[in-house]
Amino acid sequence: MLTFEYRGLDVPRLLSDYREAWDYQRLVHAGVADGSRPGHVVLLEHSPVYTAGRRTKPSDYPVDGTPVVAVDRGGEITYHGPGQLVGYPIVRLADGLGVVDYVRTLESAIIDLLAGYGLATGRVAGRTGVWLPATDERPERKICAIGVRVARRTTMHGFALNVQSSAERFGNIVPCGISDAGVTSIVEELPGEWDVARVAHDLEPILREELDRISWVE
Repeated sequence: MLTFEYRGLDVPRLLSDYREAWDYQRLVHAGVADGSRPGHVVLLEHSPVYTAGRRTKPSDYPVDGTPVVAVDRGGEITYHGPGQLVGYPIVRLADGLGVVDYVRTLESAIIDLLAGYGLATGRVAGRTGVWLPATDERPERKICAIGVRVARRTTMHGFALNVQSSAERFGNIVPCGISDAGVTSIVEELPGEWDVARVAHDLEPILREELDRISWVE
């Protein structure tokens, strides 16, 4: 039975330190990988931090010298912070499924969630994550970044869905190493009162269904 944890998203709301959450992921990962605990999804908001995946180039780092945490996920550099729903699904993948299959599963869950809000999103060939199409006024823009790692057939890291705008933070880097596209958020596309915890709860049943479909069953 897949379990969900709303880490700091209840009352009182608490931001999660990135390194502490990474340590917690590794602890959960060990239990899921050896079969001593079920798959587990951690949903949270981070304190402001830049993280760099294995493909990050030095030229993509913050221009003002802001510290960056180097991590063991795929992908390049990105920002995490308040107003962004970060999800760490830690599940054992079924036989025959690989990293790309898993990434597509996460994309599908986010696309379905946003469609329920009335926001049409999709994929861009050759790029991970969830995107808004280009318009006459705006380029393609990413609303959800995805960077994962699979070890012992068990997933780590995950997705970052922009609920509130963090344009000034993303403007300090080349997000995900992509200089010819933009970054957006739910509130920028659908103005209104948006809350990270609400979005997290809306996502749970969609993500649960998608992950149950690809998870290893004893």
